[in-house]
Amino acid sequence: MEFKREAARLLRESDKSLTAIARELGIGPGLLSKWMRQVEAEEKTGLSSDELAELKELRKENSRLKEEVVILGKATAFASRKL
Repeated sequence: MEFKREAARLLRESDKSLTAIARELGIGPGLLSKWMRQVEAEEKTGLSSDELAELKELRKENSRLKEEVVILGKATAFASRKL
């Protein structure tokens, strides 16, 4: 991860293009661009890329579980009316 941060810093502080810096680092410009977005997201949120990915997954799971609770509540209400 430190290499990614250093590459992003170099990109920010240099007058060179993204393509030129990527070539110097021996990586593709798309990869350098992706790293730059990751570093910016980490700086903005204070969370690492792994933590951001985990947070996204947990929010998705939380949403699914909330939907299940609603469905189970409706099913319970329906079943209790039948009795």
